[in-house]
Amino acid sequence: MVFSAAQLIRRGGVGATGMRDVAAHARAPRGSLQHYFPGGKEELVAEAVEWAGRYAARRVGRFVAGLPEPRPSALFAAMVRQWTDEFAAQGATAGCPVAAAVVDCADAGEAARTAAAAAFAAWAAPVSRALADMGVPSARADALATLMIGAVEGALLIARAERDARALTVVAHELGPLLDAAVERR
Repeated sequence: MVFSAAQLIRRGGVGATGMRDVAAHARAPRGSLQHYFPGGKEELVAEAVEWAGRYAARRVGRFVAGLPEPRPSALFAAMVRQWTDEFAAQGATAGCPVAAAVVDCADAGEAARTAAAAAFAAWAAPVSRALADMGVPSARADALATLMIGAVEGALLIARAERDARALTVVAHELGPLLDAAVERR
């Protein structure tokens, strides 16, 4: 049900995601929502957002493991490619459920906002560690991780609005050299 909620939120936002829709998407009895989420929609949205943050954090390790040459620009390109590949396969119909919960904060509530902040932090931590492992000074790695995630999220919003991956490819191309320049030569 948490996965289903995340999928529906990333497509239509928090406001358009109803509890009945989640149960139907998950092929679960409606009564199970009240059993597992006694806090209602706000609790379910918060859990979906937390799940999305953990998912994004795990992806970072997979991206790094798949890099032929570990460079900050290559990691960022892999993060962006996840979205450009999805756009090519499915169109610009879905975004990030974490960002959607923040955009829909009036519909999501304080628990979702708090979960979104934690999800972004959970995602940023492995990005920062990866950058430090690639030779970026640790004092700068945290800031660049925030920049990378913010650039992906912002470009994703623009790409969805334009129904085109152009903004994603632009941020990958333009930020790549800046990210690589942060590596201290040993």
